[in-house]
Amino acid sequence: MKTFAGFGTLSALAALTPSLAFAHSGGAHIHGFFAGLGHPLLGMDHLLAMIAVGIIGARAGGRSIVLVPLAFVSAMVAGAFLGMAGIGLPSLETTIALSLVVFGAMVGLARPLPMAAAAALTALFGLFHGNAHGLEIPGNASGIAYAAGFMLGTSMLHAIGVLSVLKLARWPMTVRTAGLATSLVGMAMAAQAF
Repeated sequence: MKTFAGFGTLSALAALTPSLAFAHSGGAHIHGFFAGLGHPLLGMDHLLAMIAVGIIGARAGGRSIVLVPLAFVSAMVAGAFLGMAGIGLPSLETTIALSLVVFGAMVGLARPLPMAAAAALTALFGLFHGNAHGLEIPGNASGIAYAAGFMLGTSMLHAIGVLSVLKLARWPMTVRTAGLATSLVGMAMAAQAF
């Protein structure tokens, strides 16, 4: 119960801190590889979503450990290319918030989704996460370095999600509770977006 209270507190703080909630503040922060590498850590939406994708893949087991995060990253790159071409997807911030609700629910399920369903859902939302950043990336070498750093940072957070499932295998309710907290944060962010 203590873990649930802690996650609830974290969720409430994230919901009340809009400047930390969404990491998409425009192009001023883009300065190359290290800015891209650190960017997924700066927005609660990215941090929680990327770790959740790793957890989803690890819970599905087998090849999903690699394929689910790979589906997300691949779709994220495609979404970034759309954004760099000036094509913005509709309801971007709301859909990113919704991704936390869905990813959190997927983590919280008693039984993990099959690999195909997990990969499809993570890829769908990866497209939106990538598009948000593609709209911000300038079309120069600094923007390319930023994108490379962002992909590496994203992949590292996926790995943290995978490792957390492996390390907490004896305490599955802890992982499932983290999923519930992620969904609550997503709901709060979606409410702010409206």
